[in-house]
Amino acid sequence: MIIGWLKGEVLSTGADTLLINVNGVGYVALAGSSLLAKLAPGREAELHIETRVTENSIQMFAFESDEARAWFVRLTDVPGVGGKVALAVLDALGPNGLMDAVTLGDAASLTRAKGVGKKVAERIVGELSGKAPPLGRFGTLPGAVHAGDKKAPVAAPSGARAEAVSALVNLGYQQVDAARAVAAAAQGAKEDDVSALIKAGLKELSA
Repeated sequence: MIIGWLKGEVLSTGADTLLINVNGVGYVALAGSSLLAKLAPGREAELHIETRVTENSIQMFAFESDEARAWFVRLTDVPGVGGKVALAVLDALGPNGLMDAVTLGDAASLTRAKGVGKKVAERIVGELSGKAPPLGRFGTLPGAVHAGDKKAPVAAPSGARAEAVSALVNLGYQQVDAARAVAAAAQGAKEDDVSALIKAGLKELSA
């Protein structure tokens, strides 16, 4: 049985792990510091889980969205990138930051992640460059989950970038060029403002 999602009461959190009670069963999962900071013992959480089974162990990795989990899987497909390194990259950059780094060929950004040196960062960018963003389970990305209180959901990706890229493609630009322009534009424009991203993207394309 592969566990893909958990909902229950957070019992405790550590430096890189959490313990969650689901119907009387305590599950331990590895998680990044950004997610752990949003969890509080005694409060409910919903977590996307990636279960990794090896000859010697079974490990679960927890994420606040299926988008993050999908990027984790994509990262671990890169030769030499294990679960802890992939988790560190996502913890440092987040899905959007990782996508920007790959799109812009910015390997230096990945070295901010714990345990990621120049060679590994360059390998990640080289392996993932030119590939479409990963899809979630069953070809969907349902967005973020509730971490902490039920009434305090973690903000989900807005989809503004995808809309901006689509708009630029409809104007006649190539998908790769449009994605690169929007990624660059997002560095200085509001990520949830489609109009601003399109305008800044057009500026990048005309530069």
